[in-house]
Amino acid sequence: MIALPRTASLYLAKKVLLTTLMVWLVLVGFDVILALAEDLKDIGKENYTLSQAVLEVIFTIPRRAYTIFPTAAVIGCLLGLGGLAARSELTVMRAVGISKFQIGVGALLPLMALTVLMIMNMESLAPAGEQRALALANGKSKDLIMARYTGLWAREGNMFLNARSGAPHVENGKSWIELDDVRLYQFDPEGKLLSLAHARIADHNNDGWTLHEVERSIFEPSSLRVEKHDSERWDTQLDDKSLEATLARTRYLTTKELDSNIIYLKRNQLDAGKFEGEYWSRWFYPINVIALCLATLPFAFGSLRAGGFGKRLFLGILIGIGFLQVQTMFVNLSDVYRFDVRWAYTAPPLLLLGICWGWLAKKI
Repeated sequence: MIALPRTASLYLAKKVLLTTLMVWLVLVGFDVILALAEDLKDIGKENYTLSQAVLEVIFTIPRRAYTIFPTAAVIGCLLGLGGLAARSELTVMRAVGISKFQIGVGALLPLMALTVLMIMNMESLAPAGEQRALALANGKSKDLIMARYTGLWAREGNMFLNARSGAPHVENGKSWIELDDVRLYQFDPEGKLLSLAHARIADHNNDGWTLHEVERSIFEPSSLRVEKHDSERWDTQLDDKSLEATLARTRYLTTKELDSNIIYLKRNQLDAGKFEGEYWSRWFYPINVIALCLATLPFAFGSLRAGGFGKRLFLGILIGIGFLQVQTMFVNLSDVYRFDVRWAYTAPPLLLLGICWGWLAKKI
């Protein structure tokens, strides 16, 4: 097997990298403009200003770049290789003994480097940016921050917590979570209600939970006993991260946080499907990029040689968006029919490669 010459390898990688970066920039730019246009409608509400709207959208750019990259990669790869094919440069490479596989690897290498950067981005910049964007979005309404914990239900063993509303607080450099109108239902292993406690406020800090103005009804075999306390400690493993496990948008969390939330939810026999779907999507992210880019190779070597820019662009968009939609459908089906979500992420790449390298590549 003849090794891909260094000059040809660098030239091929450069072409694919430049076209991918240009496509990526355009797609992210359009997404940012649309998001900013949507936020402009809220300027003037409460204390929400133009600068806050702009900053909110800017903080979401790392997450948007991560989400859009697979589509940008397939379009960029298709445009880059299609351009080389249209100028017969791929034909020359093949004539000197360079295989399609070697050319494909050469095109994939710069995309894999960008994929690694996006994975690192989703474990650092993107979640932090989403949290900052959420904080700025709270300026649209004085009540919006309460929605983060409104109607909260959480479980810890045989104890169920319900809070009417709640919010994070920061004062003098200290932060804590405060829940309002809290009810704690304690059951025995057979499901019998043992006690019902109502607290006006429950706050959580580094020292744990404290309940304030507590009235507890204890159900005894033949009587009801009521206790009242100004405040009391509540010993539980439930913390602010566990609370967010029932409500948080998964895009705000790193893979490690998703894993800890899944463990918490399963430990308490709660549905962890949303978090498992997002968790495995992070692991299958590079596989999706590889599958999408490999799927473009038959078109670059074949029918696109005589095709134009518009044809390559259309096919790239069709493959990228179609693949993501099919994968989303499979993930939703896994939630409905309760099969392993990993199969939902495995099937679409295999299906895509089978179509593009089989029947479709011969027909187009």
